[in-house]
Amino acid sequence: MHRVLYSGLGAALVAATLLAPGNVAVAADAPDISVTNTKAHLDQLQTIATNNGGNRYTGRPGYRASADYVKAKLDAAGYTTTLQSFSTSAGTSYNVIAEWPHGDANHVVMTGSHLDSVSAGPGINDNGSGSAGVLETALAYAASGQTPRNRLRFGFWGSEELGLLGSKYYVNNLPAAERDKIELYLNFDMIASPNPGYFVYDDNPAGNGARDDLVSYFTGKNVPTEFIDVQGRSDHAAFRSLGIPTAGTFSGAEEIKTSAQVAKWGGTANQAFDACYHRSCDTISNLDLTSLDRQIDAIGYMIWTYAQKDYGSGPPPTGDNLLQNPGFESGTANWTGTTGVITSSTSRPAHTGSYKAWLQGNGRSSAENVGQSVAIPATATTAALSLWIRIDTAETTTSTVYDTVKVQVVDGSTTTTLATYSNLNKSTSYVQKTLDASPYKGKTVTVKFVGQEDSSLQTSFVIDDVALTVS
Repeated sequence: MHRVLYSGLGAALVAATLLAPGNVAVAADAPDISVTNTKAHLDQLQTIATNNGGNRYTGRPGYRASADYVKAKLDAAGYTTTLQSFSTSAGTSYNVIAEWPHGDANHVVMTGSHLDSVSAGPGINDNGSGSAGVLETALAYAASGQTPRNRLRFGFWGSEELGLLGSKYYVNNLPAAERDKIELYLNFDMIASPNPGYFVYDDNPAGNGARDDLVSYFTGKNVPTEFIDVQGRSDHAAFRSLGIPTAGTFSGAEEIKTSAQVAKWGGTANQAFDACYHRSCDTISNLDLTSLDRQIDAIGYMIWTYAQKDYGSGPPPTGDNLLQNPGFESGTANWTGTTGVITSSTSRPAHTGSYKAWLQGNGRSSAENVGQSVAIPATATTAALSLWIRIDTAETTTSTVYDTVKVQVVDGSTTTTLATYSNLNKSTSYVQKTLDASPYKGKTVTVKFVGQEDSSLQTSFVIDDVALTVS
């Protein structure tokens, strides 16, 4: 995190507002981003620093090696990557820009972190932690098989410690039309402080929706949060100045943790959140892995959620829907499975029209299914299966799966489960899910929804407006 532009962060901490509990947003499942993999990236950044004079500072070999490491990981995962160079007083620096080549390019959701350290040390918390978390989340999304509605872009910024130079250079060199496509920028700078707090950026009214989603996520995990006015202290500032919605999280730097904050978060009162901030001791030992684990899961939640947010682009991807009677408005026509699953009952709402597929909701041990055979042309460039689903349940647990619905593709004698939703994914309204069906190009397969309920307490999985879309 950059010190110079705003040195009064302590006052902002004193004025921070404890956030009231709210309802967790339900636009996407919250992925479990691997803290083990994230820690492995941090080990590599530490090794890079150790082998290059003890730091990863702009203009020195350790920074370029850090950028090369991140770019290689993203290249291997299928991202379209760019190493953007620019000049600074300390020498040439680089931004790593990575884009997932799917989703509507007119609606960009961007996530970033600064990759450089100060010259005094390796910068493993500041900001290896944010960079490793964003990197691992990007890799996890690439491996998830999801097809985003929106275009996902990731930025790893150079020269933040010299005055936010990398992010400013990127934004200032974007044509106005490209800037206008960025719907949200999320920033993660220092997320594993050894005496951590859980701060959510509150300095851009345009980003209040994303801010509140972060708060709701942490509240749902029983982690209290505080607002913090970061102002010009990190890389969201360049986006914020253009009116782009921004949000982010921060676990604390050189300011002192109060007794009241210890009561909320644990740790040690009257000590800095990170006593090694901008010092040589900001090494691989200068991390709280619980904070890291919680924060990277929050990054994952936000990316999964905003990847599918409807900015007016329509269902992804564009193309022809291969399914017949996709909204069930012709009853059971073209669908096979358990009798009574396709229904116009008013006990559960349809997403559109009157009919939908209502699986389970029996409150007893039972299994139900509905499916349709479909031929996916070999000439398709992309193939995605999307559905709208509403889940309500009488189960009160927040940790145990009792009832499930599986989204499956049956290819001859092989059945593959693309996704599983459960009583833990309950939602008060319909949520769209989009899954990758591209492995089945050139095949005739059966798209199938299979529900399973245990012996008590109902869970209703209501599915509507299904699409197998190719382009």
